[in-house]
Order: sequence, then structure tokens, then C-alpha cells
Amino acid sequence: MADRVDHLYLIDGSSYIYRAYYAIRHLSTSRGLPCNAVLGFTKMLLKVLREQQPAYLAVVFDARGPTFRTELYPAYKANRAAMPEDLVPQIPLIKQMVRALNLPQIEQQGFEADDLIATLTRRQLVLGGAVTIVSSDKDLMQLVGPQVRMLDTMKDRVIGPAEVAERFGGAERVVEVQALAGDSSDNVPGVPGIGEKTARELIDRFGTLEQLLARCDEVSGVKRRENLRNYADQARLSRQLVTLVDTVPLADLPADLRPGEPDRPALAALLRELEFQQLYEDFGLALSSPAAAAGDYRCVTDAVELKALVAQLRAAGGFALDTETTSLVPRQAELVGLSFAVAAGQAWYVPVGHCGADAAVQLPRAQVLAALRPLLEDDRLNKVGQNLKYDVQVLRGAGIELRGIQADTLLQSYLLFPAARSHGLDALALEHCDHQMIRYEEVVGSGKAQKPFAAVSLDEASRYAAEDADFTWRLYQKFDPLLQAELRRLFEQVEMPLLHELIDMEWHGMAIDCDHLAALSAEFQQQIDALQQQIHQLAGTAFNLNSPKQLGEVLFETLALPHGKKTKTGWSTAVDVLTGLADAHPIVALILEYRSLAKLKGTYSDSLPRLVDPASGRIHSSFNQAVTATGRLSSSEPNLQNIPIRSEAGRRIRQAFIAPPGHLLLAADYSQIELRVMAHLADEPHLQHSFATDEDIHRRTASELFGVFPELVSDEQRRRAKTINFGVLYGMGAFSLARELGIPTGEAKRYIDSYFARYPAVLRFIEQQKQLAAAQGYVTTLLGRRCAVADIHSKNGQVRSQAERNAVNYPVQGSAADIIKVAMVGVGRVLRQQGLKSRMVLQVHDELLFEVPLAEREAVEALVRQQMEQAVALRVPLRVDLGWGRNWSEAH
Repeated sequence: MADRVDHLYLIDGSSYIYRAYYAIRHLSTSRGLPCNAVLGFTKMLLKVLREQQPAYLAVVFDARGPTFRTELYPAYKANRAAMPEDLVPQIPLIKQMVRALNLPQIEQQGFEADDLIATLTRRQLVLGGAVTIVSSDKDLMQLVGPQVRMLDTMKDRVIGPAEVAERFGGAERVVEVQALAGDSSDNVPGVPGIGEKTARELIDRFGTLEQLLARCDEVSGVKRRENLRNYADQARLSRQLVTLVDTVPLADLPADLRPGEPDRPALAALLRELEFQQLYEDFGLALSSPAAAAGDYRCVTDAVELKALVAQLRAAGGFALDTETTSLVPRQAELVGLSFAVAAGQAWYVPVGHCGADAAVQLPRAQVLAALRPLLEDDRLNKVGQNLKYDVQVLRGAGIELRGIQADTLLQSYLLFPAARSHGLDALALEHCDHQMIRYEEVVGSGKAQKPFAAVSLDEASRYAAEDADFTWRLYQKFDPLLQAELRRLFEQVEMPLLHELIDMEWHGMAIDCDHLAALSAEFQQQIDALQQQIHQLAGTAFNLNSPKQLGEVLFETLALPHGKKTKTGWSTAVDVLTGLADAHPIVALILEYRSLAKLKGTYSDSLPRLVDPASGRIHSSFNQAVTATGRLSSSEPNLQNIPIRSEAGRRIRQAFIAPPGHLLLAADYSQIELRVMAHLADEPHLQHSFATDEDIHRRTASELFGVFPELVSDEQRRRAKTINFGVLYGMGAFSLARELGIPTGEAKRYIDSYFARYPAVLRFIEQQKQLAAAQGYVTTLLGRRCAVADIHSKNGQVRSQAERNAVNYPVQGSAADIIKVAMVGVGRVLRQQGLKSRMVLQVHDELLFEVPLAEREAVEALVRQQMEQAVALRVPLRVDLGWGRNWSEAH
């Protein structure tokens, strides 16, 4: 160690490993390697480095094996549960991370991290320096003094002499209080019947443990005096156990406790292994200069260069392209420039909308678009892009219809690497090309200093934009050969054709009734106000219903309702908690209703009118094709997937989605498609017979389970059978089914056993899917889509059970998603072939919504039914329910 260290930071690594593990929900890589603790620990380290900027630092860990305390007292820490199985493989990764960051790391056999921290602290004070101990461990409070503080980074709390005095009476009294009170977490025995509060009072009065024991006759309470006499030696032992040793002979102390420069190759390799894309970028931004261009990138600013570019792109027969714009909303985005690439490392940027100091050299927008239009609209030239759905709409807005689309690397990655956390260009370039892309913020800045891309210099813009086209082309060259057999067919016959349908759906948008929504918002507000008043009356006090802390205090302290564990932020008031308390007090149902209405109002009736495009007068939701694990589409801005279908309030929201004059909306909804898919995949003859004869499947299941004739099945029996039918799809066990039906667990288990006895092929299918997932890490849908099940080998039983449920659910839900995608492609194709003006405007789970001119009603109804029911051949018939209306609710 240096002769003098002004301020030394000592990080209690062992303590933070556990805190990080429990702070972040389960997380693993696409290969199933658990990494939640590594992520949390690394973020803690970065927080210290960033905010404290320590000149001297050491990360201190417990060493494996016994310590002098276990020799002194074999039961020390004996009651601790074994380390969680999914934490064990993360310990070496955490230490590897510390080494890659080039931070001094200390551990020593026979001693705990706390003893090493105490020893380093004493040495530091001898040298006249100060110490910050990064920990919240109360044992370390005995070290706090004028030059020593503790820092709890997770709570942003500093613990100094005042805080220790408030809890223990001073640092010198920490061991005295703990000797009496003991420590259940470390199995330090203390004195029976004396907790921390009483121990503090006794030490305040008597000063030390020995003085207390010498004068125990002065203590009030017969039992307490007896315990102090009988357990005096135990108290002395406890004091030895909690007293930190500050004289450890540190054998391998680093010569200099200065943080070094990170080992960039080691750090990059580790972050790639852990798939910490964001951290990789953060480290790169913080610890290196901006990424340089990876090839020959040119900015096209004169007519001769533009003509040569067009000739070269045409001669290549195919190229990658990308657009730079003024907005992330495609219909509102203006072109700023276009980039092209035909080979790795060779790309061009053509600016058309820059406004910076060097913007005068760019060619006129009209001239550029006129030169590029024949190229971009030529369907004989293959175009490749990343998230082309956006670029196509931007170009459409500029008057160019992009044709000849060959591939979208976003969709290729989605099919090839379903477990990847991100299919964005930056993540793909890093993973597959070992290249860190220039980040957008590096070019435009961030926060208040951020400028529009149009204001960026042409040189900077060219490097950034051309790099996007370059690496899109490189990724296409890597990905395209990997698409084989079923994945190739899925890509070419489903995902890429679907891309065109989604583009048209987004561009066309949907009409909404803003007046209806305004009236609905006012009505919702009246109901919300009335509910709030009723809730306050039942609570006996006014409080902020939107504050979980205040709500928890009212429910679990004022009203004393049954509760779960209190966290550092207060009582949990999550929906599942409140739902479980619905029968405990009438206030709970009102709170749930209040939350539901407030969410509908905020998310839909208030927000939808603000999303109306001023040019079209319609809303234009985005349909996300590469997000879900099963291949299902999702939507955003607005999200139309989560509007409640069964509640009256949800139906009122759907009434706002209307048909324009002279049109009706057609809702086409697959009937029980997931159960039909299960009957097909499991090859279950009884289920197949029920669907083939058009039986009520839930009534038939109820008849089999409860041993009654179908016509005698009660509504309650049918409801239970329906819950069981769908519960099996989602891997629901006896406990969950019992909770859902409100019945004993034993009865629920009998139902499930009876179900599998009646439908044994379903049970075989479930077990086969679990085995497949375990063997290959993924399961497949009817059309060969791979659905990753990364956690199938998790050591965490709860996580592994969820993975096993996914192994069963993914093929069913994913196959249903494939089927409706095929139907969308077929319907869109036929509408165009027949020259019809009807439009597909929305897809929500198993439902399609169409905007249909009155004159086309019969033709469209027939072709929609035909395309949807014959989309994919199953062993059971597909059935579609059709409904017409002036608005979505009426049609549904």
C-alpha cells in the first residue's frame, strides 16, 4: 500500500452479492446462464466509480472455508440456508468482472470480509487517511468514526457517527449491544429474552457488557436477571463473535489500491458472454473514444457522384438501405438523408435535409429523390434493411413506393435467434460482427444539449448513417444462409409478406370518435371521484389512492387486513395481493375498480385523441413483429392489445373505434383456436371428435369430468371445465387451479387427474414438450418457429417450473400466432387481387378487424371466412366468428 492514501473506499463484496441477487428478478442469458446477481453487482460498482470517483479502492470478499469464528463456535452461521443454486455459478463471474474492471480485490482464508475491512480501515487511519465502507452491514458500524463512514449505495444513505449513535449509542457500543441481543442471521446466541432495543437500554445504563454482568442484580425483572447470570458466558462468546479483527496479516495485499484502467478485451468478452448489451455500450461510451467508421464511407453531395452511386447500386443487383429522419413516428418523419451499402465496408450517405453550417453543399431533395425513385421502385433490384417497416413508410411519405424488398435483418434475427434480448442493429452488430456501433447520442448529444440529426455535420452524419447501412448488409450476408428448411419457408412465406400487410395497416390507421372519448373521460372521472369518496369513507380518512405507501398503511395498519411481507418501500399493494383480499373488506373491490377506471381513462379515453395524426385524422398504431417469445404480434402507440373485452368500461372504449361514413367494421375472431391447436398437436382423438362434431368443448369436458350427461351440465360445471381446459394449456397446477376456482387443492388435483385420464394424449404432449425443451433449449410451432426456453435447466425451482409451462404453452400459442399471420397474408393478397377497397386495420390476438365499404360486405365476409378457416390444415376444423358493426364493440 502507498505511504499515504487520502481516502480509501472498501466495498463489502460478499454482502453486495446477495443484495444484488435479491434486488433483480431472475435473469439469464439466451444459453440459460443465470446473471442477475452479476448485473446488479456490476451496476453497484459502476455507481460507486461514477458518483464517488475513488482514487483508492478495494473490493473485499469472504474466502471459502472455515474461519476462526467457526472454530470458536461451530454453530456460527450454521442456520443459514444454502446459497441459492442459481447464485453459485455467478460468484466466479462477479470476481471475473472485478478483475476485468481492474479493481483491487482482496480475500483471505480463515477470515471474513468484515475482518479484512477492519484491518484495512485501521491501517488507513494510521496513515492519516479517511475510509468509506460501501456496505449496510450493521457489524461494520463498530468501525464508524470521525474519519470512517459507511455508504449504502442501494438506499443512497450515508451512515456516520450520528447514525450509529442513534441506533447503538456509538460505535464503541455496537459489539456490547450485539453481544446481548445476538444476531439470528449469523446464529450469534446473545442472551435469551433480550432484543436490540433492550440491549441498547442496558448498555446505555451500564456502559459495557462486563459492567452489566457485574451489576446484573441491579437489573429489573427476575427472569432477565436470571438470564444474565445463566448466559453470561454465552454473552461473552457472542461479543467475541461479533467483534471484528483488525490485525489480519494480509498476505496478498495489492501493492497499490488504485483502480486501474479496465482490461478492455477481457471486459468486452465477459459482457458479450453475459449478453449485457447496454452495459457494453455504457462502458464503451465512458471508457473509450467514439467508435470510428469501419469502412470506406462516402458522402454524396454532387450530381456526378449521385449518378455514379445509382449506377453502382443498379449494377450490384441488390443493396442495403437506411433512412435518417426528423421523427420516430413514420407518418410524421421528414427525410434527412438516405444511406446505401453493397459490400462490407463500402457505403454511401446522401443528405437531403440537413440544416447545419455545411448543409449548402447537399443536393436538392427533389433532385435526389428523382434520381433514386426508379432504383427504389424497381422490384427487380433486391433491397435489404433493418426494421424496414419504418423506412418503407418514410419513403411512402416522400412519394416513393419501395419495391423489391428481399429481407429485413430484424426479422431474420428474430427467427434465427429467438432467445436474443435485442434484435436491434447495435446489439446484432456487437453479437455477430464484434463491432460496437456509433451510438446516436454520440452524434446528436443528450439531454438539453441534444440537437436534431438534421443539424449534425455532414461528416459526422455520414459516418453514423453509412455505418447503419454497412452493418445491415453484413448481417444480411451472415443471416441469409442460416435460414434453412422450415425457417426459410416461415421467413419467405409468412414474416416477409406479413411485413407488407403491417405497413399498410399502420399507414391506413383507424378512425376514432374523439367526441365519444371526451364524454367517456368526463364520465370516468365522475365515477373515479365517487369511488374515491366511498373508499375514503370506508377507510375513515382521506389519503392519496395513487400512493402505494399510503394505501398500504391504510389497508394493513389502519384497517389491519391480512398482509404479506413488508418491503423497504412499504406494504405490497399489487393487483394480485388486492385480488386475494377481495373478500376481506369491501374497500378492496372499490380500490380495484378505481384502479381499472383510472387506467382506462389515462391510457385510452384521455390519450387516444392526442395520438390522432393531424394529416389523416386517424390513429396509427405500430404493430411489433419481432418482440414476443411466441411470434404473436404486439402493438404500441397505442397498445390496443390490453383493452378489457368483458368489462362494460372496456366495451365503451371499443365503441370509440368507428367505421367512416359508408363503411362498416367486420370483426373476425378465431373460435377457441388454442384448444384446437392443442387437439392437433397432441393428436388427442376425444378433443378432435368434439371439434369435428362442433360440440361445446367446455360442456363436453364438464360431462366427462363430472360424470353427467352433456345436457345436464350446469353453468358452474361448464365454467370449471373451461378453466381446466385453458389451465392445462398454460401449465396450471393444482394450487393455481384451486385458487382460480375457489376450491380445495385436493379437489383441484382430482379434476386435473381426471382430465388427463380422459385425455392421455394431452399429458403425453406436455411431457414430450418438456423433454424437447430440456434437450434443445427451444420448442417449435406448427410452422417450425423456434420459441426459446432458456431457463429450462435453471437451478431455481420456481423459474424452472415457469420454463416448463412455457415449453407447453409456446407451441400452442405460437402456432395460433402463425395461423393468424398466414390468414392475414392470404386475406391481404386476395383483397388486392380482387381490387377491393376494404382494408385490414387491426389485429388483436386471435381477432382481425376490417374496414369495409357497404357495397363489399358480402364479398369480404366470404373471403375473410375462407382465408381464415383454410389458412393452415389441422386435424380439426378452424372456425371463425364474424360480426358487423358501426364500431368495434358493436362488431365484436
